[in-house]
Amino acid sequence: MQYKKIMCLDYGDARIGIAFSDFLQITANPYQIYKTVSKQEDIKYITQLAHSNDVELIVIGMPYSMDGTTNARTEITKKFGEELENFSKIPVDYEDERLSSFEAEEILREKKVSPKERKKHLDMISAAIILDSYLKNKKRSKNGR
Repeated sequence: MQYKKIMCLDYGDARIGIAFSDFLQITANPYQIYKTVSKQEDIKYITQLAHSNDVELIVIGMPYSMDGTTNARTEITKKFGEELENFSKIPVDYEDERLSSFEAEEILREKKVSPKERKKHLDMISAAIILDSYLKNKKRSKNGR
């Protein structure tokens, strides 16, 4: 059995937070913040990164409204995910990202990271939080809970 990673993206207009699971798909680890260039360049970069890291699935944080409904940002994110999947040939799935940025901000504040430094790390910490949620939900559904 060959083990592969899951990549997670916290997709935004200016930056994309990136996180990876370990090969056993148990832990989520922040990786980097990618500054966007253009949709085509961003998709090429993410595809190359996914292939070079043995990724079998890309999870994208889905920005639902607080009441769980879709919005313009949800549609933009879904379209990006579809284009990424078509180009990379790697399946894309989605995970609710509501409050992930708030949680990431809290973690960084607790670690006494300065506000300036927080901004540098926020998106990749958010991506790791989204991925952690995805991995836990996957484990729960596998165990029938």
